[in-house]
Amino acid sequence: MSRKISSSVHVPSDRSSLALRLLHSLQKQEMVHPGDRIGVAVSGGADSVALLLLLLELREKLGIVLSVVHFNHQLRGKASDADERFVAKLAAKHGLEFHCASSDVAKKAKSERANLEDAARRARYDYFRSLASSGACTRIAVAHTADDQAETVLAHILRGAGLAGLGGIHPVAHPVFRPLLAFRRAELRTYLRQKKQTWREDLTNRDTKRMRARIRKKLLPLLEKQFQPAIVEHLVTLANLAREDEAFLDALVEERIANLGQKSAGEIRVPCSDLFKTEGKKKFNAEFTENTETAEKRYGTAALGKHIIRRIVGLLKQSGSELGAKHIDAVLQFARGGQSGRSLSLPGGVEVRRERDALVFLPHPKARQDKAGDLAREFERNIDLACGSQDIRVPELGCVFRLRVIDWPSQRGETSTGEEVLDRDRLRSPVVLRNWCAGDRLHPHGHRNAHKLKRLLNEKRVSRWERDGWPVLTSGGVLVWARGFPVAAEFAATEKTRAGIMIGEEKI
Repeated sequence: MSRKISSSVHVPSDRSSLALRLLHSLQKQEMVHPGDRIGVAVSGGADSVALLLLLLELREKLGIVLSVVHFNHQLRGKASDADERFVAKLAAKHGLEFHCASSDVAKKAKSERANLEDAARRARYDYFRSLASSGACTRIAVAHTADDQAETVLAHILRGAGLAGLGGIHPVAHPVFRPLLAFRRAELRTYLRQKKQTWREDLTNRDTKRMRARIRKKLLPLLEKQFQPAIVEHLVTLANLAREDEAFLDALVEERIANLGQKSAGEIRVPCSDLFKTEGKKKFNAEFTENTETAEKRYGTAALGKHIIRRIVGLLKQSGSELGAKHIDAVLQFARGGQSGRSLSLPGGVEVRRERDALVFLPHPKARQDKAGDLAREFERNIDLACGSQDIRVPELGCVFRLRVIDWPSQRGETSTGEEVLDRDRLRSPVVLRNWCAGDRLHPHGHRNAHKLKRLLNEKRVSRWERDGWPVLTSGGVLVWARGFPVAAEFAATEKTRAGIMIGEEKI
């Protein structure tokens, strides 16, 4: 829902010291530009209300157009509705357009079996992105503070995150920007009291059953009182430095992935050995090289490899679940000594498979699972040879098989050898195109004996995932063709063949 109240309001020309600090920060970081339509995300809490009032002080100087954005998560019943009414009145008071949406986040989280806070965050930010996509707002300003940043960094440290986690909350994540990351909650509340502006309190923020609330109410005050009075400022600085280092490493990682990562059909394949290679080793001094060579031989160099894994998972993940240090270590261990044909499940809906000497990262497949838990794409198509040439669609594989009847040997020039062509007259009903099954045997043209198809696929280095649904053609229950192999010797076209059948395959 969106509504606009056209009442006028006078904004004083003199600006508070807090507003001047914010102005300097916005200009230095180039977060906004003249003409921008800025939607201010206002929950009703002190921080977001303060952000709105500060931007109202600066809008003429910045040349921006403001509106108010509110998302009702419906998590606190009447209190959530009261928050919405409060924000609507605040928007009306200042003559600002009011954008509002709501969703039963608890129901959504339950249906998706997702973390409640994560589901709320995704719903909220999906709404923000929709406003930007529609053109209603150019950017969305969110009121995260230095205290929020400190809490986030501590939460990530406790969870065991790496450098990316130490970076905490990013100042800009299009279309969202966070201009208050250098401001403390206490000074924002002082500012509101000076303005005689009220705000809403979310009582769930005091619920110390939640880790974030325990960090806010217990851990940070303890650190400030008994260890370091400037702990919040130091954690904010740590986050800034971590993001700078992360940006540098991201550039290296992007280059490495572009050089070694093979991308196809939503998958990214990386040779295991490349996760442990160093860059520019010759640039280090001799003493460093001598001291690290033994360690590298024993453990491998995984620093850049860890960032490669994080980046790949970030590209593929289907939800906001974060990757922890233990997950990264598990993938590296998998790369060092994992068995080919095995797989790991990672947060965010990502799977990593070991295929011989490479790791394959991909979203979790949507295919159904059989009783053994392995992916199964089963299909079976009966073919009437009396129909001549025909196309057989197999949506389970996303392709179409083209069976083409040709005169033989008058059209023999269209093929290189008889191993590509079946003798039509040797085929017996029923002729069936199906997925391969355990125990299937094939005697390929040019081979001395018949072999289990599983062995042939292994020799061809076809992974167990690639062979899922591998197509074969049978005649009277006997394998006469399998994708990627010569036709069965007993059914291959010869000089005596009058009509041949060629099998081609195309993606749908």
